[in-house]
Amino acid sequence: MARFTTNALHALQRAPHILRLGLVGGIVMSLIALPFAFAGGKAVKAGSQFFLDMESMLKEVPAGQTSYVYASDGVTPITMFYEEYRKYIPLSETAPVVQQAIIAAEDERYRMHRGVDFKGIARAFVANQTAGQVSQGASTLTMQYVRMALRDSATSPRHVIEATEQTTMRKAREIRLALELEKRLSKEEILERYLNVSYFGHRAYGIFAAAQIFFSKLPAELNLVEAATLAGLVKAPSAYDPASHDSAAAKHRRDWVLQQMGDLGFVAAEEVQAAKEEPLTLNVYEPPNDCISVNPDYNNWGFFCDFFKNWWMRQPAFGNNPQERLDLLRRGGFQIVTTLDPWLQATAMERVTAKERIGNPFAHGLVAVQPGTGQVHAMAVNRVYSMDQSANGPHTDWNKRYEIPGNYPNTVNPLLGGGTLPGYQAGSTFKYFVLMAALDAGFSPHTSFYAPMRLVSQYPGTPGERSTCGTQWCPMNASGGMTGTQNMWTGYGKSVNTYFVQLEQAVGADAAVRMAERLGLRWRSETDIMMASPERAAGWGSFTLGVADTTPLEMATAYATAAADGLFCEAIPVKSITKPDGTPLTYKDADGTIRNGADPRCRQEVDPSVARTATDAGRCVTSYGAAGNGCGGWSTAPGVAGQVGHPVAGKTGTTDDNRAAWFIGYTPQLAVASFVADPDNPFNSVGEGNAWKPITSAAEILRDAWTHDGPQYFAYP
Repeated sequence: MARFTTNALHALQRAPHILRLGLVGGIVMSLIALPFAFAGGKAVKAGSQFFLDMESMLKEVPAGQTSYVYASDGVTPITMFYEEYRKYIPLSETAPVVQQAIIAAEDERYRMHRGVDFKGIARAFVANQTAGQVSQGASTLTMQYVRMALRDSATSPRHVIEATEQTTMRKAREIRLALELEKRLSKEEILERYLNVSYFGHRAYGIFAAAQIFFSKLPAELNLVEAATLAGLVKAPSAYDPASHDSAAAKHRRDWVLQQMGDLGFVAAEEVQAAKEEPLTLNVYEPPNDCISVNPDYNNWGFFCDFFKNWWMRQPAFGNNPQERLDLLRRGGFQIVTTLDPWLQATAMERVTAKERIGNPFAHGLVAVQPGTGQVHAMAVNRVYSMDQSANGPHTDWNKRYEIPGNYPNTVNPLLGGGTLPGYQAGSTFKYFVLMAALDAGFSPHTSFYAPMRLVSQYPGTPGERSTCGTQWCPMNASGGMTGTQNMWTGYGKSVNTYFVQLEQAVGADAAVRMAERLGLRWRSETDIMMASPERAAGWGSFTLGVADTTPLEMATAYATAAADGLFCEAIPVKSITKPDGTPLTYKDADGTIRNGADPRCRQEVDPSVARTATDAGRCVTSYGAAGNGCGGWSTAPGVAGQVGHPVAGKTGTTDDNRAAWFIGYTPQLAVASFVADPDNPFNSVGEGNAWKPITSAAEILRDAWTHDGPQYFAYP
């Protein structure tokens, strides 16, 4: 083959024009046949199948497209996710002058050939032989599209190399597939695909991205000068990139394209001259990508975005592993409407930062979840969502003070939940799980115990700890005013430790642990994983006092179950996920049912009567008053009912030495979990004076949501 090619080239140099064309045609045909020249029998059959597979691949493997993520209004953008910034658009949405410019720049005979331009190959061959080097190319738009499609559909590095390497085999494959492609697709269809997969430089893949990045326009809005500029970039995107380099080279290339357009009759000579005299003017747009690129005006949305991304990567329906799911998000071209309510998020951020400024070592935040759907409407915390920690305050753990900075004011850690951080101890808010477990097991809410100031429990103590007396764990109440006979209403409203330890002993600590798991809690620290194990859970007496780590997201979701009459719904950040063709993203669940990817994931976890009784006890906490019993005269969050102005239930929680303070409050329409803690140092006390902040913040949000005329907040039934 090498001898044949060399002899043919020498003959071609000496041949007249007509003969030269004939020889070039013969060489091209030999190139087309090359894959079969070295094989026979089964090998020929395999080679034929190879081409059929490649043709199918060109048709079926779409280029990756950008996924767009919006707030709950479906209009306000949060961010985008992409590997290559691209959005596929039909040719009808591309200005005709763009189509003319790309043909003039890359394949002036595009409308005349059938995929391979034999005349162009001859001209390029002669020019290259005369110059002694490659000075002209001969790839048509169709052949270029084939090359890009093979590259984009490659499933391994080897396939990428095969699609782009400078070899006779690769050129033969392009020629063969180009000829076949033009039998199946029209010129307009091929041009549309070409414009959508071409790289224009500066991270712009496809004509939509190019128009956006270089001119902040839609492709249909591009004028002659802009179209010629973009068409000129395709040949050498990096070299001609006017946004990264001196624009002189890009302008020279643009003017050459303009001249080509004039020579081909696309544009009048006077228009060409006028266009050449215009300066190369850009209006560069840097498209956001991932959560770190959330609009600075809505920086606090970054924490919700991070929750959304982590949620997506955990969904088995979206791929076999987290990376595969993330790849789908970055290439799927989805339109994703999330559950984030811009108004409620802004209100929550105002309430939180008014009580604990941004820059304070203590994190104060809240999460708002809709009962009955699990939709997360707000995630606010007194932090800036940023990876730049160079100016952060000192770490509050003295052992780390000179090693790493603190997490304030800048962090990307999921302080509110949804990631891998263990969270914070939640104190007496865990009494909710004991209450639900007891009611679920058939205990009456009138179940009474005498609650002493200090109780010698059945659980073993830890030597050396102040809560240990002899060999047993001996918890205490917060005040002497809690001493006396209590039931579920009074014990919950006053948060009586020694009552709930006895209730836990009666129902079993393991039942409370399992109830917490049923309502969405997950154990992340080594201690919690060990204690929650089947072998240890029954002896985890301190569980009812909230010694396990959890997050506001988990707690809001768990309490929303009571608000929804026992219907547990996983926390979900999406309202709709639409594919590029306008249809919803669906998946097949374990029983074969086709489900919408954005549908709530709900199940009836406890009987409605159990949930309603727990809520009635929770109304004692807020001083709204219970329907089934008296509340004992006082409570731990007496101002909440008056602040909200409507029926409201909840639970307060503080940990030993006030290391964290919590309040979870809910109405039928919204569950809000609010907290104050030090994410860097769990032993750093927030102080007694900060315990009211979560109560007030949550109450204000419940009140504000009630009075707001948004579509998802409505009157109490």
